[in-house]
Amino acid sequence: VILRYAVVTGANKGIGLEICRQLASQGVSVVLSARNEKRGLEAVEKLKKSGLSDYVMFHQLDFTDFSSVDSLAGFIKSKIGKLDILVNNAGVNGVRDSEVNYLCDFYC
Repeated sequence: VILRYAVVTGANKGIGLEICRQLASQGVSVVLSARNEKRGLEAVEKLKKSGLSDYVMFHQLDFTDFSSVDSLAGFIKSKIGKLDILVNNAGVNGVRDSEVNYLCDFYC
């Protein structure tokens, strides 16, 4: 059996949490990520209670903090070794025109 690995951002509730549930139920090992560590760990516990404990783990991620992004990348590289699926479900609040946007090359 070839194990696939996924990271789902913004996954502590709503669509992100359901994406984690669906992936894990299909045998994909999922890293559930969220800004708030407490809420993220609570979401992982919900999934584990529904029988998905072998497929779900948590890692904190805040896209506005480059060290947080780097930490997740290091975690994936050292603990998993590969990434097959990336679901970018995290929302980022808009920025005012006078701010510098380091998160992407353009404003949406």
